[in-house]
Amino acid sequence: MKLSIGVDIGGTNTCVGAVTTDGLVLTRIQFRTDDYENGIVYADRLAEAVREVMQASAENTSPEWSGLGIGAPNGNYLTGSIEEPPNLRFKGITPLVSLLKERLDLPQIRLTNDANAAAIGEKIFGAAKDYSDFIMITLGTGLGSGIFVNNQLVYGHDGFAGELGHISVIPDGRYCGFGRRGSLENYCSATGIRRTYFEMIAQRGGHTSLDHKPLGEITAKDIADAADQGDPIAQATMDFTGRLLGEALASTALITSPAAFFLFGGPVQAGEILLGPTRRSFEKHLIPPFKNKIKIIESALPMGDAAIIGAAALVAS
Repeated sequence: MKLSIGVDIGGTNTCVGAVTTDGLVLTRIQFRTDDYENGIVYADRLAEAVREVMQASAENTSPEWSGLGIGAPNGNYLTGSIEEPPNLRFKGITPLVSLLKERLDLPQIRLTNDANAAAIGEKIFGAAKDYSDFIMITLGTGLGSGIFVNNQLVYGHDGFAGELGHISVIPDGRYCGFGRRGSLENYCSATGIRRTYFEMIAQRGGHTSLDHKPLGEITAKDIADAADQGDPIAQATMDFTGRLLGEALASTALITSPAAFFLFGGPVQAGEILLGPTRRSFEKHLIPPFKNKIKIIESALPMGDAAIIGAAALVAS
């Protein structure tokens, strides 16, 4: 049986899994990313975890390993390095692919950023199999994107193409971690949805259906659920988020003319509460040659395993 190893490096946890050619995760383990301040020490622990997954997989089958794929924040496919990650404790530049090649005997080891990995996963294992031009949008703590043009993922000259989350959508808006203002992920990520909700409470006053919960415990899912149940401030929050996201996608469509946008992540699970205003705003802001031609589609990747599957797709064959 041919298997690939997928690694999802998150700010809190790292997940490692063995993935079949059909996109099924057979074996998985995880460990705390935020336990490590040093990239070399982290590479030691990651190599150990990969060996554990390989050994566990070999107990039930005789696998042929295609290689190791890694999705990471600020992962650069061209250099094989994690470069200046905003949400990892090990800073600077970590040449992770080189470090792992010294520690593991695998046919290939590749790394890219997490949104690019999701786009490749959608292309190989998800709903984008028949699309040569599409854009993957990942909504979570932040907002990422992976762009396919003419059946190829766009990396740009330095490996960092596709940072849609950092485009400015509101002049003089909220500050981001890089000191810029008004970026899309500050409004349309799960974090941004929470901030919008709190701002609307402050502006409008009155009671909401989430008043019983401490502010620090209210999640984007709670807000989406409250909107679905008719809470006016929660509804206004989701409508604002969708309108802003739709307008940003309409502007992005002008650059590559994709056949579809695929949306993935926790906020997307809200369904029409978010997707309805997103699609309406998207069509409203498209110029006439683009209208009614571009789909907005929910990702077909499974929420729990999507990041591992997407990373494994880097080396799937």
